[in-house]
Amino acid sequence: MMIENRGALYQSRRGVGGASCQDWKPPRQRGPRSCTRQGSGAPAPGSGATIFALSSGQGRCGIAVIRTSGPSSGHALRSLTAPRDLPPARSACLRLLSHPRSGEPLDHALVLWFPGPQSFTGEDCAEFHVHGGPAVVSGVLQALETEAQRRQALRQLDGELGHLCHGWAKTLTKALAHVEAYIDFGEDDNLEEGVLEQADSQVRELELALSAHLRDARRGQRLRSGAHVVVAGPPNAGKSSLVNLLSRKPVSIVSPEPGTTRDVLETPVDLAGFPALLSDTAGLREGVGPVEQEGVRRARERLEQADLILAVLDASDLASPSSCNFLDTVVVRPGAGSPRENSQRLLLVLNKSDLLPRGGPDPRPDLPPHLLLSCLTGEGLNGLLEALRKELAEVCGDPSTGPPLLTRVRHQHHLQGCLDALGHYKQTKDLALAAEALRLARGHLGRITGGGGTEEVLDIIFRDFCVGK
Repeated sequence: MMIENRGALYQSRRGVGGASCQDWKPPRQRGPRSCTRQGSGAPAPGSGATIFALSSGQGRCGIAVIRTSGPSSGHALRSLTAPRDLPPARSACLRLLSHPRSGEPLDHALVLWFPGPQSFTGEDCAEFHVHGGPAVVSGVLQALETEAQRRQALRQLDGELGHLCHGWAKTLTKALAHVEAYIDFGEDDNLEEGVLEQADSQVRELELALSAHLRDARRGQRLRSGAHVVVAGPPNAGKSSLVNLLSRKPVSIVSPEPGTTRDVLETPVDLAGFPALLSDTAGLREGVGPVEQEGVRRARERLEQADLILAVLDASDLASPSSCNFLDTVVVRPGAGSPRENSQRLLLVLNKSDLLPRGGPDPRPDLPPHLLLSCLTGEGLNGLLEALRKELAEVCGDPSTGPPLLTRVRHQHHLQGCLDALGHYKQTKDLALAAEALRLARGHLGRITGGGGTEEVLDIIFRDFCVGK
């Protein structure tokens, strides 16, 4: 499953204006045609891809129409209109569109749902009739998913988190059954030796697995809400130009005058497939006035909160006092120790590489590992995006590898409750209280997986022990 922005999706199928709800007709029985012209490279219907596009054409207008086509269209419609359910098929309904990550209202819009095969493309389709202002259209388009969130949602839909929790629940149910068997039948000779020791061993292994998974919960929250990426550096290093380049829109004012940015400007972006909140900050220097001093204070505050710092320096001005001070206080040369938190990551970017002589030596051989970039020409951008992908995979976790991440607070709450109950099990000396702690732990897992009733416990008791026969 993939969600892709295909601007020519409906232009190539129905013309610039797309098909309105009034001229909709079911497809012929011979099957849907391709959504795009031959050789366009766009996926054909039925390929498993979900695509979206502005189908009403570019430019200012009263109403703009955004369409999606593919198996994830229903999920996209639900995400933007939560907690409302899908509207009736082929009926226009007024809905409040909200950003699925931040919950920020985007627009009041008419939405339509066309379940396949009775749709424009033969696939599931959705329409968003939004107000035609560029800011509204851009906001809705950006809300239709980042790649990393899509991969994580796919893994959870595929049941990987469910499979993991079911395995834990099975282990816990077995431990509970063995403790219950010891309580009820311990005086008989029908129980094998070491029943309680085996239960203790299973609980210890489960406790370690839950602890490790919960340690990754912060990464799951970053994947859901976005990593905080702060662009920092001395004045006139090109921080605002970099923010505009990465966000692909004019977020910040760019000027040769030092100190143009005096407040923190934030914008949600998709960086190399990961969600991020990108912050442009004031140049770090001794402020020349109270307003700039406050901007510098806020910049330093954001640096402390950052998950990833993009440290930007002017490649042609590395010997200046402001550059040297920034290197010493924020970047820190190798071997000098780091004032930053261990969880923070940093990428050093030397901007304005177009001002350096071609083929010349490294501008500063003693610098820490760094990337050369020209925001003016775009040279070095691909290398920066690849570096960002690797860093954000560490910050947010890579959804395509390792155990599935916890992106939902409800899952985190119940797994933490299960772990707390296992802690009570280890501390108590009373077997009845120990069994109750295991029941409580199993109940928390049951909120995620279901099951965990008395019958499951009894089945294990009668299966594993020669009792009641």
